[in-house]
This record gives sequence, structure tokens and C-alpha cells, in this order.
Amino acid sequence: MSPASLRRAALTALAAAFMLGACSPVFNWREVPIGGDGELVALLPCKPDRASREIPLDGKSVTVSMIGCEAGGATFAVALASATDSTQAERWLSAWQRQSRRQWAGGSIEEHAAKVTHAAPAPTPWRFDANGVQAQEPVRQMWFTHPQRNGAISLYQATVLGTPSAPDAAQTFFEGLRLP
Repeated sequence: MSPASLRRAALTALAAAFMLGACSPVFNWREVPIGGDGELVALLPCKPDRASREIPLDGKSVTVSMIGCEAGGATFAVALASATDSTQAERWLSAWQRQSRRQWAGGSIEEHAAKVTHAAPAPTPWRFDANGVQAQEPVRQMWFTHPQRNGAISLYQATVLGTPSAPDAAQTFFEGLRLP
């Protein structure tokens, strides 16, 4: 092989390696089942981590399962708790929303009813957007419920914390929440 051919081959290999690196997307969207029986499917922009923790809801310590990841400067997460009936679900969801309001108090908060296809109509699916809280990133949250096959009620909180580098990433995440 001539020196010119070797240079061309080396440059071609270097260009191919650069192009492969440039093709790795910041948002690598994937469908992820949430919950034991996968009744909710979330569209997440990266490989998620799973965790659980106890949070106080309506005077009780409730186990909340979480799944989420960070991509493009923001955290995308879905939290799940299970209530025994619709009355408990409504109380717990209300307590969960109050906790968020307190955490983001002092900032600009917008709240309104939300739409999640196949979510239970009561308690009403709810959207919460907060900005301008000192030393905290903006947050967008949505809460909704869905009856389980065993009669319990699944409570969901979907969250985008921070400002994603792609302007449509939060919308893609929220619109990608799918119930059966």
C-alpha cells in the first residue's frame, strides 16, 4: 500500500470514528414498563435507574417506587404508590401535591387539570409547573391514578426536573405516558 493510500485509509477510519461518536443521541427514547404488572408504559430518554423510598402521605409512611434517568440537562422520572381504594388514593394524591407546592413555594407556580388517556377521572389528573425558586431548577409534574386489576388504585407522579436541552423533550415525555 502506498503512503497516500495509508493516509487515506487512516483519514477514512478517523472520520468514521468521529461520525459514530457524533451519532450518539442525547435523548435515546425507550418504552419502559412502570409497576409490577407494567400497566403504565413511560417513554424515557435514557436507560433508567430504579429505587424506592418511604414518603409521608396523609399521616402514613407510604412506599413509593421510582424509575428515572438524566439526559440533556434534566431528570425524567415516574413515581408510583398503591392505595387500597379511591378514597385513600384521593387523600394521598392531595397530600403529595401539597408537598410539592410547599417545596416550590416562593416561585412562579402554574397548576391546571391534565389529560392522560385512560387515567381515572377522579381524582382529576393534575399538572404542576414551577419556576423561579431560588437555588432550584424548574420542575414540571403531573399526577394521575389508574385502577389496578386487584381493586387497588395506582398513583403516579411524572416529573421533569430542570430544563432539557431539547425544547420538545418534556412534552415527548409527558405525551409518552401510556395506560392500557
